[in-house]
Amino acid sequence: MNPEIREILRVLNRDFYARFADPFARTRRRWPPGFALILPHLQPVANVLDLGCGNGRLLAFLAASGWSGNYLGVDSSEGLLAEAARVAAGHPGIQARFLSADLMDADWRRQLHASDLVKNDWRPEAIACLAVLHHIPGAANRARCLADCRALLAPGGRLILSTWQFMTSARLRRRVLPWETVGLQAADLEPEDYLVAWGEGGAGYRYCAFIDLDRLRVLAEEAGLTICEACYADGYEGNLNLYAVLTAR
Repeated sequence: MNPEIREILRVLNRDFYARFADPFARTRRRWPPGFALILPHLQPVANVLDLGCGNGRLLAFLAASGWSGNYLGVDSSEGLLAEAARVAAGHPGIQARFLSADLMDADWRRQLHASDLVKNDWRPEAIACLAVLHHIPGAANRARCLADCRALLAPGGRLILSTWQFMTSARLRRRVLPWETVGLQAADLEPEDYLVAWGEGGAGYRYCAFIDLDRLRVLAEEAGLTICEACYADGYEGNLNLYAVLTAR
């Protein structure tokens, strides 16, 4: 993907979450059914890294499930991080820390290790990357992000992610907007790239990539990861999100 187009899309999503942080967080106060499917991979571990943690929905779910341990949430939205910190304050049994960083920055992993929130020998046993990968523009950048996750994992650790299956729903496909809405042309983008309206009357819009299981397998292969489990859950039809558990090869 052209670096200029990638930057336009990055700014587009950054501005969306800055503008709609509060109303977006209100739509994410409850956790989806799919969280119960990934719980067995999270509950036994002591160190969880939550990439794109948003308003702390996974943290609240883990606390409600009786989990206690070291949790580090990373997000680029200051508004959503503030909400996540409020959630964490209500669950003192979890040692929660938060870092503002953008996964689109090539050095986000260095930022994490440079932060005084992380000790030099700290490595997550599980990395959650839920509803995040499809907001990273460019297949090559998504593969790089997965490779960064692989490098961070403790030996035997697992990467747990979900991707939004919006193109399998006729209702959600109606939210897809022409790229001309933001001054781009379809030729500027990759085949799986879409501009999707959000909110009442399409108040906002975000960049989203459609990542189905076949596309995810390709990305995992490029990043040196293997999908060991995959399933669909959530939404009216139970297939709104693809959940996958990946391990290093």
